[in-house]
Amino acid sequence: MTAVTDRDRAEGVEGPQGRSWDDGLIARRAADAAQEGSRQERPTDDDVRPQVEAYGLPGSPLRPRLDALRELVGLSRARLDGDTLAEAGRVLDEASARQRLSSRHTVVAIAGATGSGKSTLFNALAGAQISETGLRRPTTSAPLACSWTDGAAGLLDRLAIPGRLRRRPVQGGTDTDEALQGLVLVDLPDHDSAATGHRDQVDRVLALVDAVIWVVDPEKYADAALHERYLRPLAGHAEITFVVLNQIDRLPGEAADLVLDDLRRLLDEDGMAVGEHGEPGATVMSLSALTGHGVGDLRELLGRFVQDRTAATRRLSADVDAAAARLRPVYVAEGRPGLGERAREEFTDRLAEAVGASAAGQAAEREWRRNAGRACGTPWLRLWRWYESTRQLGGGGLDLMAQALAPPEEELTARQRVEQAVRKLADDAVDGLPTPWAQAVREAAVNGAKGLPEALDELSRNAQAQASGGRGRAGSPGPGSGTTGPDAKGAAVRGSGLAGRAVTPVAGAPGGRGARPPRPAWWPAAVLAQASMTLLQIFGGLWLLGQIVGVIEPGLVTPALLMLAGVVGGPLVEWSCAAAARGPARRYGQEAERRLRETAAGCGRARVLDPVAAELARYREVRERYVTVTEFSTTGR
Repeated sequence: MTAVTDRDRAEGVEGPQGRSWDDGLIARRAADAAQEGSRQERPTDDDVRPQVEAYGLPGSPLRPRLDALRELVGLSRARLDGDTLAEAGRVLDEASARQRLSSRHTVVAIAGATGSGKSTLFNALAGAQISETGLRRPTTSAPLACSWTDGAAGLLDRLAIPGRLRRRPVQGGTDTDEALQGLVLVDLPDHDSAATGHRDQVDRVLALVDAVIWVVDPEKYADAALHERYLRPLAGHAEITFVVLNQIDRLPGEAADLVLDDLRRLLDEDGMAVGEHGEPGATVMSLSALTGHGVGDLRELLGRFVQDRTAATRRLSADVDAAAARLRPVYVAEGRPGLGERAREEFTDRLAEAVGASAAGQAAEREWRRNAGRACGTPWLRLWRWYESTRQLGGGGLDLMAQALAPPEEELTARQRVEQAVRKLADDAVDGLPTPWAQAVREAAVNGAKGLPEALDELSRNAQAQASGGRGRAGSPGPGSGTTGPDAKGAAVRGSGLAGRAVTPVAGAPGGRGARPPRPAWWPAAVLAQASMTLLQIFGGLWLLGQIVGVIEPGLVTPALLMLAGVVGGPLVEWSCAAAARGPARRYGQEAERRLRETAAGCGRARVLDPVAAELARYREVRERYVTVTEFSTTGR
C-alpha cells in the first residue's frame, strides 16, 4: 500500500478510490476507520496555491529591518570577520526560507525536561494518543509533528521531520478546533536528555519554529539548565513563548499558586516579562495534562495565537533583535567619532610645520627685501656686502659641503612631525569608534602616509629653491645678495630635504626656479633716485678733484654740497626704499607661506584625510543601517 504525504496532498495527489490520504500512516487510517464521523476533506485551492510570505504583509516593519540587516552584512564583510556576522547571516537565511513557506500555518514546539509531561500535553492537545508516553526515559527520541490542516509539508521538511513522524489530530468540529486550523504542533525530545543527539535536535528545531511551549513540573521548574541555557538567552522571544506549569494535580491546596508565583519570579529574573502590566512577554499558566484541567484554556490561547498569524513575523523580528544585540559592540560608538574642523586644522598645522611653511615664508620675505636692497641700495654698500659674503664663503666652503652631504637632524625631525601628525589625526578620528572600525581607520591613515614624507619633501625643496631666487643652488648667494654665512648654512641644511632626491617646481607657487619676486611700480623711480645720488657723489668728487689738481677754478662750497647731497641722499633713498618694502615683502612672504601651506594640506588631504574620511563615511553608513535594524523592533529590546 502506497502512502501519500502532506506534500503529495498539497500537490493534489489522491489515494485509492479517489479519496485523498491524510499522512499515509497506518495508525491514522485505523483511527479514521474507528471514527466514521470524522471528515475527510480534499485539498482546497488554498492548499496548492503559492503561499503568502510570512512577513510580506503591507505595512510590516520587518521587511525594512531585514533589508537593512542584509545591507549591513554586505557593507561589513570587508571590515568584520565571518564569525561576527555568522548569526546575522543565519537569521537572513532562515528569514528567506520562512518567507517562501506557508503563512497560514504556525509551527509551535512543545519542549521540556525529562518527566515534565510534555508528551502527555501533546496528546491532550491533539485529542489522541499520538506521542508515546511512559516511565521509560527518554520516551521521545525524535521530533513528532501533528498538523491540524494540510499544506504544512514544506514547513515540516524544513524541520527535517520525516513522513513517518507526521500525524493528524482528532477534531470534533468545535469552535476551538476551528481556531486551531493552521497549527503545526511538534513534540520535542527532552532538552536535558542524556543522549547528546536528542539535545542537538532540540536546539535545531527551536531555532526554526515560530513559537515554543515550555512544559515544566513542580520539581524542575527552577532547573538551572532550563533557565540559563534556554529561557534567559531567549528572553527577546518572550512574545512567542508559553511557559506551562504541568502536573498541578500533584500539588495540594494553594501550593500550585505558590509554585506558579515563584515561576513568574524566576521568569522576571530571566528577562521574560510575563505581561502582567500590559508589556509584551511570555504567557504563563498552570494545568494538568493528565487530568485535563487547564488544557482547554491552553487550547483557546493557542487558537487565538494561531489565528493572529503573526507568530512567524514576531519570531523573525526577535531573531533580528538578538542578532542586532550581538552586533551592537561592533557598530555602536561611545561618543561621536569623526573628523572635526579642529582636528583637520591641527593636522594641516603639523604638516605646514613639517615642510617649514613659516620658514619658507620668512625666507621669501627676506628674498624680496634683498631684491629691494639690490635695486635701491647704494653701490658702495652692495660692493662691501658682496666682498664680505665672498670672504666668508671662501673660508667655510668645505664645512658647508659637509653639512649638505651629511644627513641633517632636521630630516629626522620633519619625518617625526609627519608621523606624529598622522598618528594624532588617527587618534582623533577613532575616538569612541568600535574596535574593528577604529582599526580600519588607522590602517587607512597609515597606508596613506607611507609616501607623505617624500611628497612633503618635494614641497620643502621647492620652497627653498624659490626662496633662493633661482641661484645656482639653494643657499649659494650671488654678489650683492646680502646672504651671510649663517643664513647660507641654514639654507644648505634645509635644502637637503627629507628624502634627498631631485624635485620639480610646485605648480602655482609664488615664483619658481629662476624667477625673481615681483617688483612694485615705484622701484624704477627709486632706482633713478639712487642713481642720481650716485651721480651727484661722482660729479661732486670729480669737481673737487679738478680743483685740487688745478684744472678747475677753486670753489669748494658747490662741489662739496653736491657730494654731500649724494652721500647723504644715497643712504636716505635706501632707507626709504627699505621702509617702503616692508609691507610688500611681508605680504609676499605670507602669500608664499599660505601657498606652501595649502599645497601641503592638499597633499595630506589626498593621502590621509580623504581615506580616513571615506572609512568614517562607511562607518556612518553601516551605523545608519544598524539603526534601521533596531529602531523598528517589535519586542522593545
